[in-house]
Amino acid sequence: MNSVKRSDLTLYLVTDSTGMIESEFLRTVERACEGGVTMVQLREKDKGGLDHLNLALKVKSITDRFGVPLIIDDRIDIAMAADASGVHLGQSDIPVRFARRILGKDKIIGASAKTIAQAEKAKDEGADYLGVGAIYPTTTKVVTVITEVSTLNDIAVRTGLPVVAIGGLNASNIHVLYESMADGIAVVSAVMKSKDPCGTVRSLKEQILKNFKSKTGC
Repeated sequence: MNSVKRSDLTLYLVTDSTGMIESEFLRTVERACEGGVTMVQLREKDKGGLDHLNLALKVKSITDRFGVPLIIDDRIDIAMAADASGVHLGQSDIPVRFARRILGKDKIIGASAKTIAQAEKAKDEGADYLGVGAIYPTTTKVVTVITEVSTLNDIAVRTGLPVVAIGGLNASNIHVLYESMADGIAVVSAVMKSKDPCGTVRSLKEQILKNFKSKTGC
């Protein structure tokens, strides 16, 4: 397995630019990288192709500086054009097997999974890691389907893939994952809406490294 695939999933930032001007958004990403996030996923549901690509290139210039892999949510074309480290695919996106065919073996492909069946399918098709949740209700989606920590554990055991817990996670509630099989957590609002993204990331990362059973990344 190459070095890209062994990226550390301990603290995975999923971006949300809602209500932010671009300079504020980029500064937040930069401060989060300074704090120690281990992976960044650029998630932009409403941007057109050119705007999306331009933002991806700007974010990549930041993540490259800190040696943090950049993952693009959904958009394989943007990931390729920006030479990002990979993509993350949801259940309604292009299937993992087609993404792997397009991107090749050296790019990271993550997949969302709420059930063992979804997780096993993603593994069989070539996913490198799984995003499992929502562990708690979130403010980033209208409809949130809650995933039990026990389901996350079952998915980790059955697939053997690194698992990132996602959904409404912050410093006050990640204790539910301390004895879980999660390799890390994905955060959105906890960092993107923080007045001190760098400090928030440092605190979260310290909490994870101190308390998580599985924290070696992939």
